[in-house]
Amino acid sequence: MSKHDSSLSKDQYNLLKAFKKQINHPHSTPAEQQVEAKKQAAIAEPDDAELFLKSMQGVQKIEAGNIAQIAKSPKKKLDAQVLAKRAAAVGPTESEMAELSDTQAMLNPVASQANLSYRIATLQHKVFEDLKAGKLRWFEAVDLHGCTVEQARAAVLQIIQMAKDENQNVIKIVHGKGPEAILKTYVNGWLRQHRDVLAFVSAPDNQGGTGAVLVLLKRSEKNPKHKQ
Repeated sequence: MSKHDSSLSKDQYNLLKAFKKQINHPHSTPAEQQVEAKKQAAIAEPDDAELFLKSMQGVQKIEAGNIAQIAKSPKKKLDAQVLAKRAAAVGPTESEMAELSDTQAMLNPVASQANLSYRIATLQHKVFEDLKAGKLRWFEAVDLHGCTVEQARAAVLQIIQMAKDENQNVIKIVHGKGPEAILKTYVNGWLRQHRDVLAFVSAPDNQGGTGAVLVLLKRSEKNPKHKQ
């Protein structure tokens, strides 16, 4: 009877084969018989690697693209028209509005690509150089694009007040640099008049260039949030 035409199972066939060997070699020692039995058992039992491969069938690799990417959201510029409405509701004082005269601005127009620069005489040189280099972190930024002159004035006053309330001393104002540079001219005039402005400069190229200014403000010792 051959292996192929037998109806016996694999285990039964191996066992029968072992019996035949014992009959053909009756003088085999018990040790030899034990070794032969282990060989036959090893043949009958499946390999560990084979079991592992069978158990892993249908398992799919997790793609790296399924991992959530967490990134910090960039800081958004404040809407100048929203600030203007807030200023109208809360209201800068009449003295503040009168303080920012348009006359100085109109008498000193600036070009769209001009670099703005202003500082009070007592400001330390290193602080001013750090402001020019963009090394001083600004608290908030406001974009004046699309504003009327009055909306822009109210927004500038409002962001300055917000910074004072939070005891912050650097803000960014994006005025743009249109062909006539109207808002840029007004911002240049207003900031030179404001009592809380220590200095302002056109921003570095990577922060808006000549279309924006970085403004350094006084810290108020009367502010309850101020810490010495």
